[in-house]
Amino acid sequence: MGKLAFETVIFDMDGVITKTAITHAAAWKKMFDEFLQARANRNNEKFNEFTQSDYLAYVDGKPRYKGVASFLESRKISIPFGDPSDEAGKETICGLGNRKNDAFNEVIARDGVEVYESTAKLLKDLTAAGIKLGVASSSKNCAPVLEAVDLLSAFGARVDGVVSAELGLHGKPEPDIFTTACEMLGSTPAKSIVVEDAVSGVQAGAKGKFGLTLGIARENNEKELAENGADFVVSDLEEINGINGLNELFLKNQA
Repeated sequence: MGKLAFETVIFDMDGVITKTAITHAAAWKKMFDEFLQARANRNNEKFNEFTQSDYLAYVDGKPRYKGVASFLESRKISIPFGDPSDEAGKETICGLGNRKNDAFNEVIARDGVEVYESTAKLLKDLTAAGIKLGVASSSKNCAPVLEAVDLLSAFGARVDGVVSAELGLHGKPEPDIFTTACEMLGSTPAKSIVVEDAVSGVQAGAKGKFGLTLGIARENNEKELAENGADFVVSDLEEINGINGLNELFLKNQA
């Protein structure tokens, strides 16, 4: 293998490294459906459930409270923002976000975490090739989830929901978490690759002017990812033929 054209790869976690995007989607649906049903009963209105389309359009990839606010805005529902210390389920944006997080953690504790084998193999090969690795996630559960699957030490930089709050970073679709991970690794976006499965994530990669933004369509959303900033879209990383294939995509994107 010759010298690679890129020096850094920044991975999203949920839906890219771990099979937790499905868990997140289920937790969001449980929380929002309970909230919407109670609201409909209280106001004598029709109950309109939270759908997979809602998840992809308004919630996927965004920081938790931003996702709550985005979906409620789409339904023209206005509630107080509240405070991050709000009890789970309190009718504030923070309370609903905290209820969702409790539901997510319950599923993780019960069922554990699975890793995408193709991603794990690519991580191992990239490490062997001396490529700098970062993980950038909106999740505040990033570190414990990666630790549970023994992958936390694979990354030289981690910028997640906890770090974002400490540094005051903007969430996706702004590029802050990706560019900050690059800086931590002593690299630049031009020499780096972003790997994402969310529309907000590929939007962030495009805004950050990364050398390559690779979309992974786990939800049959190839078109949406391509239209929102992904330079190339695959359904799984096994399609790219390892490091050499990743290098070819990077070079093709520079042409």
